[in-house]
Amino acid sequence: MKFSENWLRSFVNPSHSSEELAHVLTMAGIEVESVEPVAAAFDKVVVAEVLSVEEHPTADRLKVCNVKIGKTAEEALQIVCGASNVSAGVKVPCALIGANLPGFTIKKTKLRGIDSAGMLCSAKELGISEVADGLLLLPDEAPVGADFRGYYGLDDRIFTLKLTPNRADCLGVLGVAREVSAIAAVELLLPEINSVSSQTEDMLAVQVISSDACPLYCGRILRGINLDVLTPLWVIQRLERSGIRSINPVVDITNYVLLETGQPMHAFNLAKITGAIQVRYAFSHESIELLNGSQVNLDPEMLLIADEHRPLALAGIMGGLDSGVTQGATDIFLESAFFNPNAISGKSFQLGFSSDSAYRFERGVDFAATRDALERATYLIQTVCGGQAGPVTEVKHKLPQRSVVNVRINRIKRILGIDVNKQQVSDYFKRLGFEFSVKADTFNVKPPSYRFDLSIEEDFIEELARIYGYDHIPAHFPHANMAMLPASETERSPMEIKQLLVARDYQEVINYAFVDADWELDFVNNSTPVTLKNPIASQMSVMRSTLIGGLISNLQFNLNRKQTRVRLFEIGCCFVRDGKSECKQVERIAGLSYGDVVSEQWGVPARNVDFYDVKADVEVLCRGRTIHFKKFLHPALHPGRSAQICIEDKSIGWLGELHPRWQKKYGLQKNTMLFEISLESLIFKSLSIAREVSKFPPVRRDIAIIVESDISVHSLLTCLFAEKSAIVSDISLFDIYRGKGMENTKKSLAFRVLLQDTEKTLMDKEIDFAVANLVEVLKNKFGATLRD
Repeated sequence: MKFSENWLRSFVNPSHSSEELAHVLTMAGIEVESVEPVAAAFDKVVVAEVLSVEEHPTADRLKVCNVKIGKTAEEALQIVCGASNVSAGVKVPCALIGANLPGFTIKKTKLRGIDSAGMLCSAKELGISEVADGLLLLPDEAPVGADFRGYYGLDDRIFTLKLTPNRADCLGVLGVAREVSAIAAVELLLPEINSVSSQTEDMLAVQVISSDACPLYCGRILRGINLDVLTPLWVIQRLERSGIRSINPVVDITNYVLLETGQPMHAFNLAKITGAIQVRYAFSHESIELLNGSQVNLDPEMLLIADEHRPLALAGIMGGLDSGVTQGATDIFLESAFFNPNAISGKSFQLGFSSDSAYRFERGVDFAATRDALERATYLIQTVCGGQAGPVTEVKHKLPQRSVVNVRINRIKRILGIDVNKQQVSDYFKRLGFEFSVKADTFNVKPPSYRFDLSIEEDFIEELARIYGYDHIPAHFPHANMAMLPASETERSPMEIKQLLVARDYQEVINYAFVDADWELDFVNNSTPVTLKNPIASQMSVMRSTLIGGLISNLQFNLNRKQTRVRLFEIGCCFVRDGKSECKQVERIAGLSYGDVVSEQWGVPARNVDFYDVKADVEVLCRGRTIHFKKFLHPALHPGRSAQICIEDKSIGWLGELHPRWQKKYGLQKNTMLFEISLESLIFKSLSIAREVSKFPPVRRDIAIIVESDISVHSLLTCLFAEKSAIVSDISLFDIYRGKGMENTKKSLAFRVLLQDTEKTLMDKEIDFAVANLVEVLKNKFGATLRD
């Protein structure tokens, strides 16, 4: 929305400067995008009259002009001009000697030997327009010798508003003036609108067939208008400063009323109308050529203004080319209507172009001012073009209802955080032009017909805030009595767990909880996952019960982009069925390792990651807890290279190598190592216990035994730690042997036993007794024998 500041100030003239006016409008929610001068700065330019024009003696394209610049003929100058439209009797702007124009200064000079004491100017040379075909011709009544800048109203500025869709009431200068009047508390001077008396009884029948789409339609005939007259300069200037070019007086005036009131209007050539006017939806196979030259094949959902034989205009959007008012027309039918926004909305997008009318109708115009706009346009047309007006034809159906809204004082105070009384609220509502009554501490307010955005109590409270001034509402910082919550030493946050994996060279990923049903079947053999009723994509139709599918997809993405070493982890929710129908949400952490153990380098031989590398990562995650691993079969993992992760015989997750079948299916060239653990089991951590550090030397003894192959090392170690004496500080496995000299059902295990006392140096007798006790335990409980 663009308009002239002078035009606005003709309705409301606060004491604010241009910059202050822009600021207060913006702070009231009517954002002013820019304020620009109408023309560049210049001086010493006057209105001049060309008295005579003679050919230049030595230049075909130049003319020698005698130019009157004052009230008397003696105040004339000789000026050489090359414009094609210069002629005797025209009035034009003339830059005098010493005038500073945009980019240059006028000096007395000679052009091809002839003195020239000034310059006759075009609109481009004065910075008024970017293009010009010749001199800027002025009306015959322009006063010779007057300062051109003042005469042409160039000490003006153009305001450009960036309106939100809810403020359609400000798509007319009068609407903006209403806002300024309310904000600045100054008087609003509305143009006087009187009904034009009928000079002819001619009327055109109007049939509103689609009354829901057009609740109000007004129109009248004007006969005997003269389109050969010039549109008044003040109308042209206001149109041009709003970005609309002048066409002819009738079209200019309908555009002027549109910009002034926000009410779109249209004028039809009466000679092109056959029978009655119809407001209806389009029939199949109808088409129309619009004023912009577009040939439109009409959709049955498009609202039309038509006569008895053909469409005349797209209602609320654009008129037809054939029925438009062009030079030579003497009789017109002038319409002003209110169209339901739902009937117009979206049609511009469908057609691929918009118009000023559609922009307003789809947001809602003031249905109470429809007839006033018709009267205003009729008065202006008669003033400029003459003619005889017929009576107004008005067809009215059910108009939008404006329901009364209760606005409570207590609610205002609560939402805005300011202390206002009934008198203040009453004053603000009066400034806004709202109808209201007061009962106790409640205002019963009726939204005006031009404000479609006011329907609930909060809308009116927002209006009060705008007029009160957002910058006057104090900013209260939130206040709360806060105390630091205790941080348990036995718990760690998910962030700490993430940092452990990041330190192990993993990178975090975040995937959708919606996954492909095939992933559930492949990786957890889940044939009944939790399905979505309305999935966002066919490959995201179920809720995941494992994080592995997403990690495998991330791995494929990286391998497709030539990454050879990938280490990823994710913390996320999984959704598993608890019984037949109940869905349970659990949080897990999962990791994937693929490619070399370390990045390619000279110092370490290249080696693919294996089970024990990932086992070490898992042990770091479970640091502070005693964990062990059990043989385990999992649908996603290699049968002989997988294990269950346990804490105190309770399973918390699993790790292992991806099954060769899935490795082949998902196009993975190397072994892929995976793990998945319940996040809840990792949150707890045990406290460190201080122990005395012995100052006496430790003693090492090795025990090599032979046991059955199916006996697990974990069971042996558990038993040894349970039966060891106090001086045994540590027991660990350091060798496993199967092969030559060993029965097929047997295996050799070598344990390192460290012994140390905190009070004295151990004697051989004590050492031998402690070791012999361990050997006896292994022999009695597992049938172990010492290896020779």
